[in-house]
Amino acid sequence: MAEQENTVARTPAEEVVREFAGRFRGEVILPRDDGYESARKVFNGMIDRRPAMVVRCTGVADVVAAVLFARAEGLEVAVRGGGHSVPGYGTCDGGMVIDLSAMKGMRVDPGARTAHAQAGLTWGEFDRETQLFGLAVTGGRVSGTGIAGLTLGGGSGWLERSLGFTADNLLSVEMVTAEGAFVRASETENVELFWGLRGGGGNFGIATSFEFRLHPVGPIVLGGMLLYPAERAPDLLRFYRDFVETAPEELGGGCAFITAPPEPFIPERVQGTKLLAVIVCHAGPIEEGEEAIRPLREAFPPAMDMVQPMPYTVVQTLLDAANPPGMQHYWKAGFMNGLPDEAIDIAVESALRMTSPLTALALFPMGGAISRVAEEDTPLGPRSALYNYHALAQWADPAGFEQHAGWARELDAALRPWTDERIYLNFIGDEGEERVRTGYGPEKYRRLAALKREYDPDNFFHLNQNIKPMA
Repeated sequence: MAEQENTVARTPAEEVVREFAGRFRGEVILPRDDGYESARKVFNGMIDRRPAMVVRCTGVADVVAAVLFARAEGLEVAVRGGGHSVPGYGTCDGGMVIDLSAMKGMRVDPGARTAHAQAGLTWGEFDRETQLFGLAVTGGRVSGTGIAGLTLGGGSGWLERSLGFTADNLLSVEMVTAEGAFVRASETENVELFWGLRGGGGNFGIATSFEFRLHPVGPIVLGGMLLYPAERAPDLLRFYRDFVETAPEELGGGCAFITAPPEPFIPERVQGTKLLAVIVCHAGPIEEGEEAIRPLREAFPPAMDMVQPMPYTVVQTLLDAANPPGMQHYWKAGFMNGLPDEAIDIAVESALRMTSPLTALALFPMGGAISRVAEEDTPLGPRSALYNYHALAQWADPAGFEQHAGWARELDAALRPWTDERIYLNFIGDEGEERVRTGYGPEKYRRLAALKREYDPDNFFHLNQNIKPMA
């Protein structure tokens, strides 16, 4: 993903901005302001864009005002929640960033097991509130990820085998359209829009709040990592593949190739070597979790066993240190229809030559609750996939793009015989219209394009995995 050249931010006339700021409750941040440099940055350090203004909304009225102002002034609009969009959709050059990060209102109803959450929350903030009552929903694997982008794109996480994707647990969404209108979508209101919001991304408007169905999880779960030398990976992955087929759905997690970090809990002789981490998050009782992973521990005693009872909120931060903001990111991902020996060998060979100590290759088992949702119920698919692989190239020096991105591209091409054309679009870069079409499949894309025509016929919201309005 070659980054576009910066352009000079084109701020509207000062008197027009002053009038807008006077009726805007949140912050209006311009290039001349002290906070502009930090306000324009996003998670992916590869993205270096200069918007004309960043408007930090405090509520729905601010979002409506921002949309109407941007339309009137002819400004391109980027919408930012947590800012974790790898292609950098949460910012733009010379336009307006509608920043929802200050919208952090949340209410949990422990009796009904529901949560109403505003779009500026991160998963760490969301989990803190729900875990007070021992409740959770599938959330992002990095706690700083925003709830909005992850949910609208589908929502993959440690609990997906037992609870399904985040979007599978949506009860309603409140949204501001491209015309500045406020709408609510659920199973009984704007039903087709509700279908599209559960995987169609930010194409139809700006989601301002979500209502989720919650489930009993935690506050203490069995979680952590089993660490192995990468050389044991071929046999271990073959065992893990067969082990997961009969493991209870409550056993979430996956396998990830990583480079041992220079942390105090890692022996010095191991630091800098390639490891295979088996990540564990068991959503049920501790004793059932211990029994569930016993066959794995006995067949492959780990070099380091870090699995133990711990707060679910801690499990949700296990990957935080490995994903610091500001690094260069290039990702590839795919749904795998199987994990045959040949695919395992390709993954291992690729992992052993990862080009950066920050890069990771992950394999997440699917099935369970994911596969019990009908294929046509959401834009997401394929529901029958057995694995989701993520090639997460991450590095510090901007000059290393071709080397590190090349590693991810080569792996993606090598695994193509076992991946589906449909894809989880949250985990890839900006690969163009045709990739989005194939990512959804023809019938679902047609429905999404019809929705786009209804709610955003001018493609005002186009900084996303974009669905073109039906002609």
